[in-house]
Amino acid sequence: MTVGQYCNRHVITTTRSTEIDEVARMMRHHHVGTVVVVEHRGDADYPYPIGIVTDRDLVVEVLAQGLTPSAVTVSDIMSSTLVTAKETDNLWHTLDRMSVKGVRRLLVVDAGGVLVGILTVEDVLTALAVGLSDLTRLVQRGIARETRQRQ
Repeated sequence: MTVGQYCNRHVITTTRSTEIDEVARMMRHHHVGTVVVVEHRGDADYPYPIGIVTDRDLVVEVLAQGLTPSAVTVSDIMSSTLVTAKETDNLWHTLDRMSVKGVRRLLVVDAGGVLVGILTVEDVLTALAVGLSDLTRLVQRGIARETRQRQ
C-alpha cells in the first residue's frame, strides 16, 4: 500500500501573494480546509509546494488577532515547514511519520518534488471504513453461501 494509492490528487493551490480573504473564498467554493501554497520554478509549469494554509490558520492567525483579512497575505500566515511524502512511500510508515510529527495532512510529491496530492487523516479513515465494510460484506456472503450449501 502506497501513499499514492490513497492521496487526494485534487489539490487546491495558490501563491504566497494571495490575500487571505481570497483563500477563504477558495476554501468555501471548493469545500476544503486546506490550500497548498506553490511556486513555479524556471520555465516549468510544475507546482512545487512551499507552504500550507488551513482553515484553522485563518481563525487563529487572522480572525482571533483581529486582523483585516484583505490586509493579510498567504505568506504572512502560511506554515512553511512542510511534511511531505513521495507517492511511492509506504502508507503505514507515512502514517507513523504523521503521528510523530503531529500533522493531520501531508503533501505528496513525485521524485522531483512536484506536488501530486495531499494525504489527510480523513482520507485514510474513509479508505479504511470502506475496506472494513467490504470485509464485513465478504464474511456475511460467506456465511450465507455456507448456509445455503448445508441445507
